[in-house]
Amino acid sequence: MTDWIFKQLQSLFGLTIEWRWVAELFLVVLAVVTINFAVRLLLAYARKLAKRTSTSWDDALLCAVSSPLRTAMWVLGITIAADIAVYQIGQMGKEVAPVFELIGPTRQVGIIACIGWFIMRLIKNVTEGLQQRYVDTNGERGIDHQTGDAVSRLLRVAVLITFVLVILQNMGFSISGVMAFGGVGGIAVGFAAKDILANFFGGLFIFLDKPFYVGDWICSPDQDIEGTVELIGWRRTVVRRFNKRPLYIPNAVFNTIAVENPSRMTNRRIYETIGVRYSDATNVSAIVDGVKAMLRKHDEIDQDQTMIVNFDKFGASSLDIFVYTFTKTTDWVKFHTVKHEVLLKIYDVIQQQGGDVAFPTQTLHINQQVNEE
Repeated sequence: MTDWIFKQLQSLFGLTIEWRWVAELFLVVLAVVTINFAVRLLLAYARKLAKRTSTSWDDALLCAVSSPLRTAMWVLGITIAADIAVYQIGQMGKEVAPVFELIGPTRQVGIIACIGWFIMRLIKNVTEGLQQRYVDTNGERGIDHQTGDAVSRLLRVAVLITFVLVILQNMGFSISGVMAFGGVGGIAVGFAAKDILANFFGGLFIFLDKPFYVGDWICSPDQDIEGTVELIGWRRTVVRRFNKRPLYIPNAVFNTIAVENPSRMTNRRIYETIGVRYSDATNVSAIVDGVKAMLRKHDEIDQDQTMIVNFDKFGASSLDIFVYTFTKTTDWVKFHTVKHEVLLKIYDVIQQQGGDVAFPTQTLHINQQVNEE
């Protein structure tokens, strides 16, 4: 085919034999462009068909293979064209430049790099597909974002290191020497970067243990840490305080402190002490019974949780009634609305029983004998 095309060009334009390799290079490049365009159309059509299926594996595979495959085709086409040029230059008796000796290694490295690129893209796409299927509330199968990101990063780092070693081997480097150097260098780097490694493993334990997720409200009784988690990285975690200021916390800190996660609470607690006057001592039992009955009928109070309404103690200027109960809601704003309503109803119960809320008072006793003197 190439001979026929070259003869036609030679008859039309009077080309010499030295132009034969130019025609062959042109045909190779044209073939690569044509095949690349055809593959692109086929992959686009295949992706449309894959979207109609219920599984996400085919979408991940087609999306991952697109760019690496077309890049590999260009690597093959360009290196084949370079081989043709070298052959034709040799046929003409000319000296081949030393740079053309890199054609073979370049082709091998390019193909290996494209395969590694494809695998890394596939891991990322599969992880994202599984994350989209994760719904924590209804228990559907899937993986959460933190676990998915951690596993995806570890797998991609492993693939990257593996393919770098394979490329070095193909380029003539000794892998055993590289690994030995890496072991000695790793020890030195480990001592020099122990804080970085501590943060890395701290982040890994956060991903594995899952004490909190992005979006959770966390706080620590050991340190002044409280706010909403915005980012969990390998080195640090970003917590947005309630005053909207970001707090950047090294992950190693979470290995040494206690962390409370209020976002995972099942209920919110109403814990109050209500004081009534000493003059209402005869009404305390009725007040306690009335408050307890009110809480039993309240729609926002969780009846399955502990509920305590009792006379607690004799205060300095009041008879203290202890109120301990839990709301159904965990929302901070709604909880305070419910608490507001409950406290007002407790006051109404006290008023209905003829009592009143106490406030600090003092009684002055004057000796009658002093008055007579």
